[in-house]
Amino acid sequence: MHSIQVTVGSESGLHARPASLFVRAAARQPARVTIGRPGQAPVDARSLLSVLALAAGRGETLELTASGDRAQDSLKALAALLASDLDAAA
Repeated sequence: MHSIQVTVGSESGLHARPASLFVRAAARQPARVTIGRPGQAPVDARSLLSVLALAAGRGETLELTASGDRAQDSLKALAALLASDLDAAA
């Protein structure tokens, strides 16, 4: 199992559109990925409702954890996405 901490880069945090883009990207990964606040129970990164329930704001640090095929590659891709301003990508 691999993990990485990343800071949310989207202006609106991990809400609505940014969360949807993140969840879709997580669903395409070959590894099983979870997301959560460090030290708290993580949620499935492929679940939009679970990711939205985190109510993560801009600048907040979240932890991504992955296991399975190409776990490190999956983490790198999702961490880069999460750190970017997904609101600006519209």
